Amino acid sequence: MAGNIRLEIVTPEKEVVNEDVQMVVAPGELGDFGVLIGHTSFMTSLRIGTLHYTDAKGQTRYVFVSAGFAEALPEKITVLAESAERRKDIDLSRAQSALERAQKRLDEKREDLDFVRAKAALERAMHRIKLAGTR
Repeated sequence: MAGNIRLEIVTPEKEVVNEDVQMVVAPGELGDFGVLIGHTSFMTSLRIGTLHYTDAKGQTRYVFVSAGFAEALPEKITVLAESAERRKDIDLSRAQSALERAQKRLDEKREDLDFVRAKAALERAMHRIKLAGTR
C-alpha cells in the first residue's frame, strides 16, 4: 500500500519527531514490530532500544527510545517514551559517563542497591553508545 503514515514521538519534556514517514520499526516489549500506512490498530509497550523509520524522502532515520508505549492507527503511529533522542542528538561522552556510573554502581554490590534501576541505566547507556557510534 503506497502512502505515508504520520509518526509522532513524544516524551514528557518534548516532541522528538512529528513527520510523515513511509515505515516505522520499533522495539516492542515482545519483539520489534513494523507499521505501514493502513496498519491495523493496536497498542503495545516498548522496551529500551532503537526505533528506525524511513522518512518521506526514503532516508532511514534512527531514534533511541527508553521504554514507553506505542499506539498504531491506520494513518498514524504515536510513541510515548520516557526519553527519546535522535541519533544525531546523542551526546556520546555523556552516554559513556552514564555507562561508567552504572557499571560502578553494579560493581559495588551494596545491599541498598536498586538492581533493576541500575541495570536499566546500564542498558540505556549501552544502547545510546551503540546508536551514536553508527553515525
